Amino acid sequence: MDLNIYDEKIEVETEQAYKAARTAAKTDGILIGTSSGAALYAAEQLALRSENQGKNIVVVFPDTGLRYLSTSLFE
Repeated sequence: MDLNIYDEKIEVETEQAYKAARTAAKTDGILIGTSSGAALYAAEQLALRSENQGKNIVVVFPDTGLRYLSTSLFE
C-alpha cells in the first residue's frame, strides 16, 4: 500500500465499528458490516472537527451486513 496517497488514517476499534453499524441499521435502515461501520465511525469523527463544520462528508460503505447477521455484530 502506498502510504503517500492519503492524508490521514483514523484507527477504529471493533466495538466502535459495531456500534456505528448497529446505529445505521436502527436509525436509517441501512444494513452494513463491520468495515462499513468503521468507515461510518471515521466519517462521524471527521464531521465533528471544527474545520469541517458546515461541510458535507461522504463515506463509502465497502460491505453489506448480510454475512454478519449470525455474528455478534447483530446480537
